Amino acid sequence: MTDEAARWGRYATLLPPAEAQEFTDCWQIGEQEAGLDLLVTTLLKHRVPISDTTRAEIAVAAEEWGVWGTLAPDLGRCVDGGPGDGSLKLIEQADAVRADPFVVVPWLACTRCDRTLARMHHREGWGDHSLGAIRYVLSDRDAPVRLFDRETLWDAVTELRAPCHRFAREPRY
Repeated sequence: MTDEAARWGRYATLLPPAEAQEFTDCWQIGEQEAGLDLLVTTLLKHRVPISDTTRAEIAVAAEEWGVWGTLAPDLGRCVDGGPGDGSLKLIEQADAVRADPFVVVPWLACTRCDRTLARMHHREGWGDHSLGAIRYVLSDRDAPVRLFDRETLWDAVTELRAPCHRFAREPRY
């Protein structure tokens, strides 16, 4: 089973049976965009609680399939809670950093340290940034900045979630 199939299977378990089947059908026929819309709409409709990590993973899937801009407001309104490992959180209100010709917007954060994953956009002539991210920036105060292409977005998320060296040294209470 691929990582993507496993993720979609986990998302389907969040939904009532009828919607879960419809969601799975969307994935199987290649209608991932419609499936993600159904997922978020159903989570809201049934007030299904989701963890910060699940919210972040759904955000990444939406980004991967080009619907993050559309689903972001509704995903942000989903009920907090639900099981999850607590390793990630979505940064919903972040200040963009402008560095011509780019705009970098913090997007996801590791909850155990200060590492973040940001979306890098082109800066448009009118001063705002492009809708779609062109790259992803993984930053950590103790390591060099790393850039990831759109095709390696999940690799960037995996790296963000990698066990933190600072967290591993600190006692867990």
